Amino acid sequence: MRGQINLKDTIMNCLEKIRNNLRLTFDEAVSLYDLDLLTLGELADAKRQALHGKRTYFNINRHINPTNVCKDVCKFCAYSASRKNPNPYTMSHEEILAITDDIVSRGISEVHIVSAHNPDTGLEWYLEVFRKIKARHPQLHIKALTAAEVHFLAEEYHKSYDDILDLMVANGVDSMPGGGAEIFDEKVRDYICKGKVNSHQWLEIHRKWHERGMKSNVTMLFGHVEERSHRIDHFFRIRDLQDVTGGFNCFIPLVYQTQNNFLNVKASITAHEILKTMAISRIVLDNVPNLKAYWVTSTVNLALLAQEYGANDLDGTIEKESINSAAGAKSAYGVDLQEFVGLIKNSGFEPIERDSLYNTLKVW
Repeated sequence: MRGQINLKDTIMNCLEKIRNNLRLTFDEAVSLYDLDLLTLGELADAKRQALHGKRTYFNINRHINPTNVCKDVCKFCAYSASRKNPNPYTMSHEEILAITDDIVSRGISEVHIVSAHNPDTGLEWYLEVFRKIKARHPQLHIKALTAAEVHFLAEEYHKSYDDILDLMVANGVDSMPGGGAEIFDEKVRDYICKGKVNSHQWLEIHRKWHERGMKSNVTMLFGHVEERSHRIDHFFRIRDLQDVTGGFNCFIPLVYQTQNNFLNVKASITAHEILKTMAISRIVLDNVPNLKAYWVTSTVNLALLAQEYGANDLDGTIEKESINSAAGAKSAYGVDLQEFVGLIKNSGFEPIERDSLYNTLKVW
Protein backbone atom coordinates (compact mmCIF):
# COMPACT_ATOMS: atom_id res chain seq x y z
CA MET A 1 0.00 0.00 0.00
CA ARG A 2 2.79 2.44 0.91
CA GLY A 3 4.42 1.80 -2.49
CA GLN A 4 1.15 2.58 -4.27
CA ILE A 5 0.75 5.82 -2.32
CA ASN A 6 4.32 6.87 -3.11
CA LEU A 7 3.80 6.10 -6.80
CA LYS A 8 0.58 8.12 -6.83
CA ASP A 9 2.36 11.06 -5.17
CA THR A 10 5.16 10.82 -7.72
CA ILE A 11 2.70 10.82 -10.62
CA MET A 12 0.78 13.79 -9.23
CA ASN A 13 4.05 15.69 -8.77
CA CYS A 14 5.04 14.84 -12.35
CA LEU A 15 1.76 16.11 -13.75
CA GLU A 16 2.13 19.39 -11.88
CA LYS A 17 5.70 19.87 -13.06
CA ILE A 18 4.83 19.07 -16.69
CA ARG A 19 1.91 21.50 -16.73
CA ASN A 20 4.18 24.19 -15.27
CA ASN A 21 6.92 23.49 -17.84
CA LEU A 22 9.35 22.22 -15.21
CA ARG A 23 11.82 19.47 -15.96
CA LEU A 24 11.41 16.03 -14.44
CA THR A 25 14.07 14.05 -12.65
CA PHE A 26 15.22 10.78 -14.18
CA ASP A 27 13.04 8.67 -11.87
CA GLU A 28 10.04 10.90 -12.47
CA ALA A 29 10.48 10.53 -16.23
CA VAL A 30 10.62 6.73 -15.91
CA SER A 31 7.40 6.83 -13.86
CA LEU A 32 5.57 8.45 -16.79
CA TYR A 33 5.22 4.98 -18.27
CA ASP A 34 2.82 4.24 -15.38
CA LEU A 35 0.40 6.86 -16.69
CA ASP A 36 -2.43 5.73 -18.91
CA LEU A 37 -1.96 6.31 -22.62
CA LEU A 38 -4.66 8.95 -23.02
CA THR A 39 -3.27 11.11 -20.22
CA LEU A 40 0.20 10.91 -21.75
CA GLY A 41 -1.29 11.82 -25.10
CA GLU A 42 -2.99 14.90 -23.66
CA LEU A 43 0.24 16.07 -22.04
CA ALA A 44 2.33 15.49 -25.16
CA ASP A 45 -0.29 17.06 -27.43
CA ALA A 46 -0.28 20.20 -25.30
CA LYS A 47 3.49 20.45 -25.82
CA ARG A 48 3.09 19.86 -29.54
CA GLN A 49 0.32 22.44 -29.89
CA ALA A 50 2.37 25.05 -28.04
CA LEU A 51 5.25 24.52 -30.46
CA HIS A 52 3.49 23.80 -33.76
CA GLY A 53 -0.28 24.06 -33.45
CA LYS A 54 -1.88 21.61 -35.89
CA ARG A 55 0.98 21.83 -38.41
CA THR A 56 2.52 18.55 -39.51
CA TYR A 57 5.76 18.78 -41.48
CA PHE A 58 7.08 16.55 -44.24
CA ASN A 59 9.53 16.84 -47.09
CA ILE A 60 9.83 15.34 -50.54
CA ASN A 61 13.04 13.39 -50.33
CA ARG A 62 14.95 10.46 -51.70
CA HIS A 63 17.09 8.01 -49.76
CA ILE A 64 20.18 6.53 -51.40
CA ASN A 65 21.96 3.64 -49.69
CA PRO A 66 25.12 3.23 -51.80
CA THR A 67 26.47 -0.05 -50.38
CA ASN A 68 25.52 -2.83 -48.00
CA VAL A 69 29.04 -4.19 -47.52
CA CYS A 70 29.94 -3.57 -43.86
CA LYS A 71 32.89 -4.37 -41.61
CA ASP A 72 30.67 -4.17 -38.50
CA VAL A 73 28.25 -6.88 -37.42
CA CYS A 74 25.29 -5.33 -35.59
CA LYS A 75 22.85 -7.93 -34.34
CA PHE A 76 19.79 -5.83 -35.17
CA CYS A 77 20.80 -5.16 -38.79
CA ALA A 78 19.20 -6.93 -41.74
CA TYR A 79 20.70 -4.61 -44.35
CA SER A 80 24.42 -5.35 -44.37
CA ALA A 81 25.66 -8.25 -46.48
CA SER A 82 25.77 -11.28 -44.20
CA ARG A 83 24.28 -14.75 -43.74
CA LYS A 84 20.87 -13.06 -43.47
CA ASN A 85 21.44 -10.90 -46.56
CA PRO A 86 23.90 -12.68 -48.87
CA ASN A 87 23.56 -10.15 -51.72
CA PRO A 88 26.35 -7.55 -51.46
CA TYR A 89 26.20 -4.50 -53.69
CA THR A 90 27.98 -1.20 -54.19
CA MET A 91 26.56 1.50 -56.42
CA SER A 92 28.77 3.43 -58.83
CA HIS A 93 29.01 7.21 -58.80
CA GLU A 94 27.23 7.19 -62.15
CA GLU A 95 24.28 5.31 -60.66
CA ILE A 96 24.06 7.74 -57.74
CA LEU A 97 24.29 10.77 -60.04
CA ALA A 98 21.59 9.36 -62.30
CA ILE A 99 19.27 9.21 -59.27
CA THR A 100 20.08 12.79 -58.23
CA ASP A 101 19.56 14.01 -61.82
CA ASP A 102 16.14 12.37 -61.83
CA ILE A 103 14.96 13.68 -58.46
CA VAL A 104 16.10 17.25 -59.18
CA SER A 105 14.21 17.16 -62.49
CA ARG A 106 11.07 16.40 -60.44
CA GLY A 107 11.63 19.18 -57.91
CA ILE A 108 12.91 17.07 -55.02
CA SER A 109 15.13 19.16 -52.74
CA GLU A 110 16.87 16.62 -50.45
CA VAL A 111 18.95 13.52 -50.91
CA HIS A 112 19.62 11.40 -47.83
CA ILE A 113 22.78 9.30 -48.22
CA VAL A 114 23.40 6.67 -45.54
CA SER A 115 25.37 3.51 -46.05
CA ALA A 116 27.24 0.59 -44.53
CA HIS A 117 30.84 0.71 -43.33
CA ASN A 118 32.52 -0.54 -46.49
CA PRO A 119 36.34 -0.46 -46.38
CA ASP A 120 36.43 -0.58 -50.21
CA THR A 121 34.32 2.54 -50.74
CA GLY A 122 36.70 4.80 -48.92
CA LEU A 123 36.73 8.37 -47.75
CA GLU A 124 37.63 9.86 -51.11
CA TRP A 125 34.89 7.78 -52.76
CA TYR A 126 32.31 9.58 -50.59
CA LEU A 127 33.88 13.02 -50.89
CA GLU A 128 34.06 12.72 -54.66
CA VAL A 129 30.41 11.80 -55.03
CA PHE A 130 29.40 14.70 -52.76
CA ARG A 131 31.45 17.07 -54.94
CA LYS A 132 29.92 15.69 -58.12
CA ILE A 133 26.37 16.08 -56.78
CA LYS A 134 27.00 19.68 -55.68
CA ALA A 135 28.67 20.58 -58.99
CA ARG A 136 25.62 19.38 -60.92
CA HIS A 137 22.92 20.41 -58.44
CA PRO A 138 24.14 23.11 -56.05
CA GLN A 139 20.60 23.64 -54.75
CA LEU A 140 20.18 20.02 -53.66
CA HIS A 141 20.50 19.55 -49.90
CA ILE A 142 22.83 16.68 -49.06
CA LYS A 143 22.08 14.99 -45.75
CA ALA A 144 24.77 12.38 -45.37
CA LEU A 145 27.02 10.25 -43.17
CA THR A 146 25.85 9.18 -39.75
CA ALA A 147 28.12 9.58 -36.74
CA ALA A 148 28.77 5.84 -37.04
CA GLU A 149 30.09 6.38 -40.57
CA VAL A 150 32.17 9.36 -39.44
CA HIS A 151 33.70 7.21 -36.69
CA PHE A 152 34.36 4.38 -39.15
CA LEU A 153 36.08 6.69 -41.65
CA ALA A 154 38.14 8.37 -38.93
CA GLU A 155 39.41 5.00 -37.70
CA GLU A 156 39.95 3.57 -41.17
CA TYR A 157 42.00 6.55 -42.36
CA HIS A 158 43.68 7.49 -39.06
CA LYS A 159 42.04 10.90 -38.99
CA SER A 160 40.36 12.86 -36.22
CA TYR A 161 36.64 13.51 -36.11
CA ASP A 162 37.44 17.16 -36.81
CA ASP A 163 39.29 16.15 -39.97
CA ILE A 164 36.37 14.12 -41.29
CA LEU A 165 33.75 16.74 -40.42
CA ASP A 166 35.77 19.51 -42.05
CA LEU A 167 36.09 17.42 -45.21
CA MET A 168 32.35 16.81 -45.21
CA VAL A 169 31.61 20.53 -45.02
CA ALA A 170 34.23 21.38 -47.65
CA ASN A 171 32.84 18.82 -50.08
CA GLY A 172 29.17 19.74 -49.89
CA VAL A 173 27.44 17.94 -47.01
CA ASP A 174 24.72 20.25 -45.65
CA SER A 175 23.46 18.34 -42.59
CA MET A 176 23.92 15.06 -40.77
CA PRO A 177 21.27 12.39 -40.23
CA GLY A 178 20.72 10.97 -36.77
CA GLY A 179 21.45 7.32 -37.44
CA GLY A 180 23.81 5.15 -35.44
CA ALA A 181 22.60 6.41 -32.06
CA GLU A 182 20.72 3.14 -31.48
CA ILE A 183 20.48 3.16 -27.66
CA PHE A 184 23.07 5.01 -25.59
CA ASP A 185 23.27 2.59 -22.66
CA GLU A 186 26.66 0.93 -23.17
CA LYS A 187 25.72 -2.52 -21.84
CA VAL A 188 22.82 -2.77 -24.27
CA ARG A 189 24.95 -1.24 -26.99
CA ASP A 190 27.70 -3.81 -26.44
CA TYR A 191 25.14 -6.55 -26.91
CA ILE A 192 23.42 -5.23 -30.05
CA CYS A 193 26.26 -3.46 -31.89
CA LYS A 194 29.61 -4.11 -30.20
CA GLY A 195 32.53 -2.51 -32.02
CA LYS A 196 30.46 0.27 -33.54
CA VAL A 197 30.77 3.92 -32.48
CA ASN A 198 30.00 4.15 -28.75
CA SER A 199 27.55 6.57 -27.16
CA HIS A 200 30.16 9.08 -26.00
CA GLN A 201 31.78 9.13 -29.44
CA TRP A 202 28.40 9.54 -31.16
CA LEU A 203 27.51 12.53 -29.01
CA GLU A 204 30.99 14.02 -29.40
CA ILE A 205 30.76 13.86 -33.20
CA HIS A 206 27.42 15.66 -33.18
CA ARG A 207 28.73 18.22 -30.69
CA LYS A 208 31.60 19.01 -33.04
CA TRP A 209 29.23 19.19 -36.02
CA HIS A 210 27.01 21.65 -34.17
CA GLU A 211 30.02 23.75 -33.22
CA ARG A 212 30.58 24.27 -36.95
CA GLY A 213 27.16 25.89 -37.16
CA MET A 214 25.63 22.81 -38.77
CA LYS A 215 22.41 20.99 -37.92
CA SER A 216 21.70 17.32 -37.38
CA ASN A 217 19.04 14.91 -36.20
CA VAL A 218 19.16 12.29 -33.46
CA THR A 219 17.55 8.85 -33.40
CA MET A 220 16.80 6.10 -30.90
CA LEU A 221 16.27 2.46 -31.84
CA PHE A 222 13.80 0.89 -29.41
CA GLY A 223 11.61 -2.15 -29.02
CA HIS A 224 14.39 -4.76 -28.94
CA VAL A 225 16.20 -5.75 -25.70
CA GLU A 226 16.36 -2.36 -23.98
CA GLU A 227 14.37 -1.40 -20.90
CA ARG A 228 12.22 1.67 -20.42
CA SER A 229 14.88 3.26 -18.21
CA HIS A 230 17.38 2.97 -21.08
CA ARG A 231 15.07 5.05 -23.28
CA ILE A 232 14.82 7.73 -20.59
CA ASP A 233 18.61 7.74 -20.24
CA HIS A 234 18.79 8.24 -24.02
CA PHE A 235 16.42 11.23 -23.83
CA PHE A 236 18.38 12.83 -21.01
CA ARG A 237 21.70 12.56 -22.85
CA ILE A 238 20.14 14.18 -25.92
CA ARG A 239 18.65 16.96 -23.84
CA ASP A 240 21.96 17.62 -22.08
CA LEU A 241 23.84 18.07 -25.37
CA GLN A 242 21.02 20.15 -26.86
CA ASP A 243 21.23 22.50 -23.86
CA VAL A 244 24.84 23.17 -24.86
CA THR A 245 24.69 23.28 -28.68
CA GLY A 246 21.08 23.70 -29.81
CA GLY A 247 22.06 21.81 -32.96
CA PHE A 248 19.49 19.02 -33.10
CA ASN A 249 16.62 19.77 -35.46
CA CYS A 250 14.61 16.68 -34.72
CA PHE A 251 14.34 13.57 -32.55
CA ILE A 252 13.40 10.39 -34.40
CA PRO A 253 12.38 7.27 -32.42
CA LEU A 254 12.95 4.26 -34.69
CA VAL A 255 10.93 1.13 -34.06
CA TYR A 256 13.08 -2.01 -34.21
CA GLN A 257 12.17 -4.32 -37.09
CA THR A 258 12.15 -8.01 -36.15
CA GLN A 259 12.86 -9.83 -39.41
CA ASN A 260 16.12 -11.14 -40.90
CA ASN A 261 18.54 -10.23 -38.12
CA PHE A 262 20.40 -11.84 -35.24
CA LEU A 263 18.67 -10.36 -32.18
CA ASN A 264 15.89 -12.93 -32.48
CA VAL A 265 13.28 -10.78 -30.78
CA LYS A 266 10.12 -12.77 -31.40
CA ALA A 267 7.38 -10.28 -30.58
CA SER A 268 7.21 -6.79 -32.03
CA ILE A 269 6.73 -3.89 -29.64
CA THR A 270 3.07 -2.91 -29.26
CA ALA A 271 1.51 0.23 -30.70
CA HIS A 272 0.55 1.15 -27.13
CA GLU A 273 4.21 1.13 -26.06
CA ILE A 274 5.32 3.00 -29.18
CA LEU A 275 2.82 5.81 -28.56
CA LYS A 276 3.76 6.03 -24.87
CA THR A 277 7.41 6.36 -25.83
CA MET A 278 6.62 9.01 -28.44
CA ALA A 279 4.61 11.02 -25.93
CA ILE A 280 7.23 10.78 -23.19
CA SER A 281 9.97 11.88 -25.60
CA ARG A 282 7.93 14.97 -26.49
CA ILE A 283 7.52 15.79 -22.78
CA VAL A 284 11.16 15.21 -21.80
CA LEU A 285 12.86 16.69 -24.87
CA ASP A 286 11.66 20.22 -24.24
CA ASN A 287 14.59 21.75 -26.15
CA VAL A 288 14.41 19.69 -29.36
CA PRO A 289 11.89 21.46 -31.58
CA ASN A 290 10.63 18.60 -33.73
CA LEU A 291 9.53 15.03 -33.04
CA LYS A 292 9.31 12.75 -36.05
CA ALA A 293 7.01 9.77 -36.35
CA TYR A 294 9.11 7.90 -38.90
CA TRP A 295 6.46 6.02 -40.82
CA VAL A 296 9.10 3.74 -42.33
CA THR A 297 9.47 1.87 -39.03
CA SER A 298 6.11 2.52 -37.41
CA THR A 299 3.77 2.18 -40.45
CA VAL A 300 1.94 5.12 -41.97
CA ASN A 301 -1.22 4.51 -39.92
CA LEU A 302 0.56 4.56 -36.57
CA ALA A 303 2.59 7.60 -37.60
CA LEU A 304 -0.64 9.44 -38.35
CA LEU A 305 -1.97 8.51 -34.91
CA ALA A 306 1.30 9.68 -33.34
CA GLN A 307 0.36 13.22 -34.35
CA GLU A 308 -1.97 13.06 -31.34
CA TYR A 309 0.92 11.97 -29.11
CA GLY A 310 3.42 14.74 -29.70
CA ALA A 311 4.73 14.09 -33.22
CA ASN A 312 4.76 17.04 -35.61
CA ASP A 313 6.79 15.54 -38.47
CA LEU A 314 6.17 12.48 -40.64
CA ASP A 315 9.51 12.54 -42.52
CA GLY A 316 8.72 12.46 -46.23
CA THR A 317 7.75 10.58 -49.33
CA ILE A 318 11.22 8.90 -49.40
CA GLU A 319 10.62 7.16 -52.79
CA LYS A 320 13.00 4.27 -52.04
CA GLU A 321 14.43 2.89 -48.81
CA SER A 322 16.62 -0.18 -48.35
CA ILE A 323 17.83 -0.43 -44.75
CA ASN A 324 14.62 -0.84 -42.74
CA SER A 325 12.73 -2.61 -45.51
CA ALA A 326 15.39 -5.35 -45.38
CA ALA A 327 14.20 -6.05 -41.84
CA GLY A 328 10.51 -6.13 -42.68
CA ALA A 329 9.40 -2.48 -42.88
CA LYS A 330 6.94 -1.72 -45.69
CA SER A 331 9.00 1.18 -47.02
CA ALA A 332 10.89 -0.08 -50.05
CA TYR A 333 9.12 2.21 -52.53
CA GLY A 334 8.05 5.17 -50.43
CA VAL A 335 4.59 6.69 -50.49
CA ASP A 336 2.71 8.77 -53.06
CA LEU A 337 2.78 12.54 -52.39
CA GLN A 338 -0.93 13.21 -52.94
CA GLU A 339 -1.88 10.23 -50.78
CA PHE A 340 0.52 11.40 -48.07
CA VAL A 341 -0.96 14.91 -48.03
CA GLY A 342 -4.50 13.53 -48.02
CA LEU A 343 -3.82 11.27 -45.08
CA ILE A 344 -2.46 14.16 -42.99
CA LYS A 345 -5.48 16.33 -43.83
CA ASN A 346 -7.95 13.55 -43.11
CA SER A 347 -6.38 13.03 -39.69
CA GLY A 348 -7.18 16.63 -38.77
CA PHE A 349 -3.77 18.24 -39.27
CA GLU A 350 -2.32 20.79 -41.67
CA PRO A 351 0.30 19.41 -44.08
CA ILE A 352 3.37 21.66 -44.35
CA GLU A 353 5.99 20.81 -46.93
CA ARG A 354 9.38 21.81 -45.52
CA ASP A 355 12.98 21.88 -46.56
CA SER A 356 15.67 19.95 -44.72
CA LEU A 357 16.09 22.70 -42.10
CA TYR A 358 12.35 23.12 -41.40
CA ASN A 359 11.78 26.22 -43.52
CA THR A 360 8.23 26.17 -44.95
CA LEU A 361 8.11 25.54 -48.70
CA LYS A 362 4.38 25.02 -49.20
CA VAL A 363 1.21 24.90 -47.14
CA TRP A 364 -0.99 22.21 -48.65
